[in-house]
Amino acid sequence: MTPPAQARRPVGGPGRRAFCLALAAGLARPSLGAAEAGPGRAPAAPIALPPAAYSAGALRPLGALALDTAAIGFGGLSGLHLDAALQLTAVSDLGRHLTARLVLGEDGAPLGLDGLRTGRLRDGSGAPLPRGYAADAEALARLADGTWLVAFERWHRIRAYPRGLDGPGGYVAAPPGLERAPRNAGLEALAVLADGRWLAVAEGLAPPGAPALRRAWIGAPGHWTPLAYRPGASELDPADAAPLPDGGALVLERSFSLLDGFRGRLVRIPAAALAAPHPETVLEGEALLRLEPPLPTDNWEGVAAARIGGRTLVALVSDDNESPLQRTLLLLFALDGV
Repeated sequence: MTPPAQARRPVGGPGRRAFCLALAAGLARPSLGAAEAGPGRAPAAPIALPPAAYSAGALRPLGALALDTAAIGFGGLSGLHLDAALQLTAVSDLGRHLTARLVLGEDGAPLGLDGLRTGRLRDGSGAPLPRGYAADAEALARLADGTWLVAFERWHRIRAYPRGLDGPGGYVAAPPGLERAPRNAGLEALAVLADGRWLAVAEGLAPPGAPALRRAWIGAPGHWTPLAYRPGASELDPADAAPLPDGGALVLERSFSLLDGFRGRLVRIPAAALAAPHPETVLEGEALLRLEPPLPTDNWEGVAAARIGGRTLVALVSDDNESPLQRTLLLLFALDGV
């Protein structure tokens, strides 16, 4: 959650999570371990969206869930993935991960999560990552062979998990220049496109001489093409990305200010814009959704998309920053025409 432009954090400063925790006046709840979750406690329950949220457009709301972080064992969800079998996978900036099946009603509305499993993210030797600097997972993507990719910030890097998120995670060569990103504004957005190329966007790293843009890359380790991404406004920063079945991508942007609280938007980058990029390419998405009332407002930080039952579903998840003033929410949409 980036402060407004006139109060942007300094490089190496407390970062967006500390900024929001300060708003909670030191009342942030402790993270619970999985063993402390209440027996039989449902990890998620549906919440009603106001009728005004169901407006016409390419992105149609199907419903929402409130996730119970006490039942799950942790919050801080920052990266999201959804597959064709409705398997939902997320990583937390506390160095944790979860998987569960998204349960839908006959009308496609989300009803809950089933078969919840959680665990710790691990290093190359299989040891759990210690909470803090080494465990700040922010983005999640998956290769065609099933390997999971997790992007971390503060210690900017990408780890690959070929044996699942419970297994060891080895280093992957990060995009060149990522090491110059501000400590708490690194690789928030990582997606594996339909053709296998990776799309990576840094939250707070601008190309030289272009402060309004964000550094982005497309390709794969050893074959990166640097490019730029233009957020919708100066106060918005990219928070996550997801591939679309047609070869395009979604990018989630968010902002935070003391006056306006949390705001965000979801944009679509068409496949044609990603087809043949060059170092001067500036990606700019078409706005699909503004994350503001009547939709719930919170720190929307994860986006995922999958082709399920003949239509493309899009899920968004919020990061509660372990603050009692926030919630962990999941919104589900149908995206027409993709």
